Amino acid sequence: MAAAFAQGMIAPAAVAQPKRQIRLVILDIGGTIIQDHGEVPNAMHDALAQHGVDASFAEIGDWRGASKREMVRHFVQLRKGSADPSLVAAIYDHFVDQVNKAYEKVRPIDGAEEAMSQMRRDGYMLATTTGFDRPVTEAILGRLGWKHFFVASITSDDVVDGRPAPYMLFHAMEAARVDNVAEAIAVGDTPLDIQAANNGGLASAIGVYSGAATEARLRKEKYSHILPSVASLPALLRGGL
Repeated sequence: MAAAFAQGMIAPAAVAQPKRQIRLVILDIGGTIIQDHGEVPNAMHDALAQHGVDASFAEIGDWRGASKREMVRHFVQLRKGSADPSLVAAIYDHFVDQVNKAYEKVRPIDGAEEAMSQMRRDGYMLATTTGFDRPVTEAILGRLGWKHFFVASITSDDVVDGRPAPYMLFHAMEAARVDNVAEAIAVGDTPLDIQAANNGGLASAIGVYSGAATEARLRKEKYSHILPSVASLPALLRGGL
């Protein structure tokens, strides 16, 4: 056969693989399905400052979308020379208390609930991932009455490394019994959300500029689509990715 090809015969064309149908939509929470008015960076800045750890809002902004506990550990290590567990715990507890107060009257992104309802009607499974821990996540979803939308809600407590590592996305796929990354997409409002989707090889990495990052900032990433908000997602899915 090799000799035949060498004599000029045309090699058989590769068989095209059928495109996988999207089954799972994985949504970030803060800034993607709930409104973000700077509650998280404000709470983080205050918690760090109250315990003698200096961090600018610009530095904190670079960590938007990451594990909040890891964020605290990072700044304590950076400013103090070691990540003293007792100091990390005290700052993190202060942060969580502030966030819970800020989100007592949590508001959804305009059109988010309708979009999630429509995607469920269209046959998609939904899951969430977030840099919040389990108690904060449960409180947010419980206040909004949204738990029924999701086959899984994965938090930074569930993985060794948060974004940009793709582990939360993989946990969501595992919970949904989706075993192929070509059948899952991820949606988020930060560069780290998009990076995590790319690192995991998901079918689409979709950015929304309803939260932390501007449209211009998101477009610097390797994105599949950039949308004003999750409200535009059902139409995008219906049109085909």
